[in-house]
Amino acid sequence: MKINLPDKLYYSIGEVAKAFDVNTSLIRYWEQEFPIIKPKKNKKGNRYFTPEDIKNLQMIYHLVKEKGYTLDGARVALTTNSKISETITIIDRLEFVKAELLKLKESLGENDSE
Repeated sequence: MKINLPDKLYYSIGEVAKAFDVNTSLIRYWEQEFPIIKPKKNKKGNRYFTPEDIKNLQMIYHLVKEKGYTLDGARVALTTNSKISETITIIDRLEFVKAELLKLKESLGENDSE
């Protein structure tokens, strides 16, 4: 899953939820369930997520939403499998390559009809 967030030091919970296409309540719930997510909070209690938090959320999203893990299963996988981050990076690269190949195929198909 490719998320579109600008390069910043901190992201609001709204930005994060929009990038993952989930409700803010789900982000708050995952924060409670997974100790690796530790957003900074200001005096008002607003959460600000770091790029490291975003990477961790991306791993959780991949396991829970894309692979169908339960929360307990995802928690176990995150603690026992150190290669999840690498796997997600590879999947992102492959999705990018696939998109580029599909664009190329479309452009070749348009040229054939001329």
